[in-house]
Amino acid sequence: MDTGFDLREHGGVDVFLRDCPTRAVLEVIASKWTMLVLVALEDGRPMRFTELRRRLDGVTQKVLTSTLRSLEREGLLARTVYPTVPPRVEYQLTALGREVGTLIQHITDWSQANIDTIRAARQEFDERAEADPDPHPVRR
Repeated sequence: MDTGFDLREHGGVDVFLRDCPTRAVLEVIASKWTMLVLVALEDGRPMRFTELRRRLDGVTQKVLTSTLRSLEREGLLARTVYPTVPPRVEYQLTALGREVGTLIQHITDWSQANIDTIRAARQEFDERAEADPDPHPVRR
């Protein structure tokens, strides 16, 4: 968002600065598995770990555990433990998580709608790269 003045002078944040705290948030959100967890939980229905793991084809237990912990730490996910034997744990997005989940759902929809165009662009690029493997030579 262009505010017309430098936010740093007024105690604000600037995502383009290396020490900006919002970069850490972007790093969490930009992860493929984070995005997929947010979309999987976006409908508001709580899910158990095994449900999420089945839904997210290819995710390992370690990566899913780490992703869920990161989302909980950022306040995007609520983890509820029920006192049963064995304990039942459910995950659900917080209000903040639903907000970003909606944004991620739009990105997911866009990705699916444009995959054919993207694949064609990749193929065209790869064909050009094969014909000219160094299109940007270093000039001295």
